[in-house]
Amino acid sequence: MAVIWHNPRCTKSRQTLALLDDPDIRLYLQDPPSREQIVAALRLLDISASQLVRRGEAKFKELGLSKDTPEDALIDAMAAHPILIERPVVFANGKGAIGRPPEAVLAIL
Repeated sequence: MAVIWHNPRCTKSRQTLALLDDPDIRLYLQDPPSREQIVAALRLLDISASQLVRRGEAKFKELGLSKDTPEDALIDAMAAHPILIERPVVFANGKGAIGRPPEAVLAIL
């Protein structure tokens, strides 16, 4: 079964959700992933924290984060402020994908 870290206010997240067959929906803003879950997600996605963080979010600048912020600090920031996590993220079959574009998740289903 696929799991989606979903934000219903996000168009890309809604479009990605529409591609999935009965996924487990995690509203990650209300049920934020722990630091350990973010680290596990990064492993499944095979990306760095800097590739998962939303740099355009006001909170990113408010926290004084930048492209030079160490990975551990970015992970801590995403755990404390889940709005910083890129969305949507889908996990299935031991893999992960970011739904940007939404069709990017089809490769792991």
